[in-house]
Amino acid sequence: MAQDVFDKYSDNSDVTYVSIKPKMFQMIAKMGINVDEPEAKAYMDMVKSITSFKTLVTDNTAISADITKWVKSRVGSLEELMQVKDEGTEVKFYVKEGKDSDHVKELLIFVNGIDKAMKGQGVEINGEVRKIQTVVVSLTGDIDLNEISKLTEKMNIPGGEHLEKKI
Repeated sequence: MAQDVFDKYSDNSDVTYVSIKPKMFQMIAKMGINVDEPEAKAYMDMVKSITSFKTLVTDNTAISADITKWVKSRVGSLEELMQVKDEGTEVKFYVKEGKDSDHVKELLIFVNGIDKAMKGQGVEINGEVRKIQTVVVSLTGDIDLNEISKLTEKMNIPGGEHLEKKI
């Protein structure tokens, strides 16, 4: 398989890169959640089940093309869960099946063309206003599909609001 785009672009100045390790998810799960509430317990259980979160955000056309190529190379090992096209923006959710039909080992979210939907407006990232063209997010672990929409909503992942309608 081609080099992992997360490794390839993690130090590139044209890319915003985020990688959250399992220890951080364990810490998040412990922060002020009342586990007596069923929704809070379900959210905490899901957060604990995540082993990796990585994302790349870029406005660089060449890097966007490379990310798109990498995602297409991964499609053979993943199943497309859903696709949303709106105002020139395309959002695709891919999964790798897990222990049963309700769980996945990996969730890959690919968003391309965000700049069209934002109509030229940028987003402030690390004190710098940048236009965003492409976002790719990879979540791995033992992820409950029934809880993914809640997670994408809390993480404010573009297109996440469409996922709840699909599941």
